[in-house]
Amino acid sequence: MKSGCPWRRTGAVRFAYPMTPDTLSVLHVVGARPNFMKIAPVLRALDAREAIRSVLVHTGQHYDDAMSQAFFDDLGIREADVHLGVGSGSHAEQTAAVLRQIEPVMVRERPDVVLVVGDVNSTLSAALAASKLGIPVAHLEAGLRSGDRSMPEEINRILTDQISDLCLTPSRDGNENLAAEGIDDARVHFVGNVMIDTLERMLPGVAGAEPEAVRELPDGSYVGVTLHRPSNVDDRDTLSGIVAALESIAANVPVFLPVHPRTRSRMEEFGLSFERVQVMDPLGYREMLALQSRAGMIITDSGGLQEETTVLGVPCLTLRENTERPITITEGTNTLVPDRSTASILAAFRASWGMRGQPRRPEGWDGKTAERVADVLEVWAGREVGVSTARA
Repeated sequence: MKSGCPWRRTGAVRFAYPMTPDTLSVLHVVGARPNFMKIAPVLRALDAREAIRSVLVHTGQHYDDAMSQAFFDDLGIREADVHLGVGSGSHAEQTAAVLRQIEPVMVRERPDVVLVVGDVNSTLSAALAASKLGIPVAHLEAGLRSGDRSMPEEINRILTDQISDLCLTPSRDGNENLAAEGIDDARVHFVGNVMIDTLERMLPGVAGAEPEAVRELPDGSYVGVTLHRPSNVDDRDTLSGIVAALESIAANVPVFLPVHPRTRSRMEEFGLSFERVQVMDPLGYREMLALQSRAGMIITDSGGLQEETTVLGVPCLTLRENTERPITITEGTNTLVPDRSTASILAAFRASWGMRGQPRRPEGWDGKTAERVADVLEVWAGREVGVSTARA
């Protein structure tokens, strides 16, 4: 890069870049399942531009190496250039391991910008490492807030946004959240929801990919469930109430649960089991998208499924006290169930069952977010492109 690039931080470490002055080097960091759907379209958009060089780092935070590879294969993500293999552990252990192992990679690769996605531990660790080295950080899916600082993901979101040079937001409320936290508007760019880019690309090809037990059922006739958050599965009483509700629903409607390893472990620990709910191993992205697209309802505690069900027009019950994606409630198909008691879940189920309808399209959820991200990066880096950066 040219000496004295305007976005290089004053007083920070400077590298002697081997690339030509016209090449923008972007180091992408992914670590866990929620990241993969977001990075896939961005990599494709950036790889298609001659002036941008991408390096992909997989931290290996994902709980299952085989499932991680399945997602890479499903989404057509190229092999990672670097795989750190940090594995599972406590939040502190994961954060520290990524921070320690990714710094030498950044020093060796000398990127112009580090792009991090979402809110997992790898996101914060990579942002911290880059910031300490004076490398600018771009945060894709910035500005989301649940207002619940007991969630590790909320802490990751807040801290990552504070040290990011570019905050790329999926919805306008993200811009408002960042403004309320004192982040300069010049750093904030509304680009839309990159998850929908992946959904739009993959949806036409998922017919028949659903699990065999679902395949012969009519559209809208069954419930799909995902459950993994500590607030739901680590407390015996809460998990018992959810299990009872799902069992009650399954007495009348087929219910399918691709079970997360954490949930399976807690159920065994608490002596809980399902009699009617059909439990299966975790699904790859294509299988899960196929299951969602034909469901009559999704019951979940996942952030991504709240977004996907909105675009699919499938009613969603989110078993959480809050959500960082309120637009899926105000403009989508999502209903929050803060009191995860059996009675509350069943009441919400009765109110939403049979309400499957037309897809909802909040602003910027149009399948073109990755191209807007590429535009923002090029304009920010001083490239001559005749396109709008979609900045709010």
